[in-house]
Amino acid sequence: MTLSQIPDVASLKAFIEREIATLRAEVRRQAETAGTAEPSPGRTPGEGSVVPSPEAGGATRAAQCPCGQGSGAPHTCVDAGEGHDPWRCLCAALPAIPVSAALLTPVRDASGEITDFIIRAGNHIRSVEWLVSPDQQVGQAFFGQARQGAAASGLLAALKKVMATGRSLNGLVVDYTEERYGRLRRVQLVHYASSCGDRVLTTWRPVRSQAELLTIDAQHLASMGWGRWDLLSGAVTWSEGLQRIFRADPALPWSLLELCDALVSADVGPFGEFISSVLAGEEPAWTRIRFLVLGEIRTLDLLGRPVAGTDGRPWALQIVARDLTPQMRSRRRLVEKQVETEQLRQQAAAERHVASALREALLPTYSEGLAELGLTVAAAYLPAEPDAAVGGDWYKCRPLPSGDRALIAIGDASGHGLEAVARMAQQRHAVAGLAQTGASAGDITTWLNELVSSDPTASTATMAVGHIGGDRVFRWTCAGHPAPLLLRGGHAFALPTEHRGPLLGALPGHAYETADFPLERGDVLLFYTDGVVERRGQDISEGINALTASLRASAGLPPQRIVDRLTEEYQRGTHDDDACLLAVRVD
Repeated sequence: MTLSQIPDVASLKAFIEREIATLRAEVRRQAETAGTAEPSPGRTPGEGSVVPSPEAGGATRAAQCPCGQGSGAPHTCVDAGEGHDPWRCLCAALPAIPVSAALLTPVRDASGEITDFIIRAGNHIRSVEWLVSPDQQVGQAFFGQARQGAAASGLLAALKKVMATGRSLNGLVVDYTEERYGRLRRVQLVHYASSCGDRVLTTWRPVRSQAELLTIDAQHLASMGWGRWDLLSGAVTWSEGLQRIFRADPALPWSLLELCDALVSADVGPFGEFISSVLAGEEPAWTRIRFLVLGEIRTLDLLGRPVAGTDGRPWALQIVARDLTPQMRSRRRLVEKQVETEQLRQQAAAERHVASALREALLPTYSEGLAELGLTVAAAYLPAEPDAAVGGDWYKCRPLPSGDRALIAIGDASGHGLEAVARMAQQRHAVAGLAQTGASAGDITTWLNELVSSDPTASTATMAVGHIGGDRVFRWTCAGHPAPLLLRGGHAFALPTEHRGPLLGALPGHAYETADFPLERGDVLLFYTDGVVERRGQDISEGINALTASLRASAGLPPQRIVDRLTEEYQRGTHDDDACLLAVRVD
């Protein structure tokens, strides 16, 4: 069975434990073999060492401790005197401290109260590049001269407590601010201190170095982290980025076995193969693994390399992880949105197909029979939304069976969508059917009003309907609909509407009247629904006046060009309702 075929977490953990146990056993064996070897010849400890006498270099030299560091002058040791051994002096150990360190002597007032400390010795380490190293401030008052920015930080009280109680100061964070070369600078320093008789040894370092801060920021921005697993001691070190990815306690980073417990079952084999590749020294070893962290699946890219000794055997693993979970989550949402969008697209396409078929069935092009009656007709359906194919607006224009007149009607069934289409189809077909009886426009509208009023599911509607015969008289009625506009010569105006009746379905039993209006050769009647003239926040009369002016400007144009021009104007505006246009010219 290959590592990629490891069946479960228990088998993977057993494999890792065997590898670590084998490594530790071989390292112990090598260490025991090395321990039995004869020591190499050389000087015994202390052999050949020279302890300079206090008199070396003259009396002045003997009074100074030879442990000055950096560019600072050697300091005068408080223990200097006859019989003083400078190599055993406490301040001689300061150069070995890897952080800023100073030996302080208290300054007391007349009452014996400590008011400051004098720097008696210091090393050459700068805690930050803009601070002076302690060895260059020997002899200065710590708070009065060397570190004036710490005077109000509470550090003086903490050092006085160390002197009074003998208890060490273990980590006091100080916001240290100093103006240097005209620029304010600030750093957070963490201080430690311990009493040494009548003196205090204190050290300080930045809470975080600039490199650490930038590294933490980089890990956060890149969703990255890294860890180190010491296979010999079992020690584990994690960066803050890795702790953030796994939501782990900073003090309790996970071992390799604990990582195995968090694996998604399908990724057990690939993770085992990855660990094996790292232990075998394959660089770089890379894989993509999923972990279950606090109930959430997190996807990580892992890049690993071994830390090997001179014998080539790995004794630690270093793994860099990049959290892809936000990208994977976004990708899933994108896929879900794409699926949802595709479903909506298909649904819209199906609705457009149905509506388009209805439009072709309900709003057909006009036959040559109209031309035989001396009429030229053009029409347009204007959806408020580009994807809409048809709504509640409708028109009807066709020769009647008698052959001596044409039915012309336009209407608007309230609502939108397929429900409005259904009501529109019902009303349009009802008008066509009633017109077959030879009834007047008023009777057709009266009967249609009863039909709409008797239907509990129907809503109100508007309609203008009439007939044009060979005598060029327009006999029409109106049920709450805008009056047709007449273009005659260079003038345009609305037909009189004294006989206008209420909306269909609003007043059952109402008898609608028919009015006659004589037409002349060349007259153009423009029928429209209210969607053409309605604007949000504008009185409808303003829209009607604008449409009348546009019709007047179209004088001399054929009906199709008039409709095309008005359609272009409609499409340039913003509309909340569908609309219809129907232009009829008397030839």
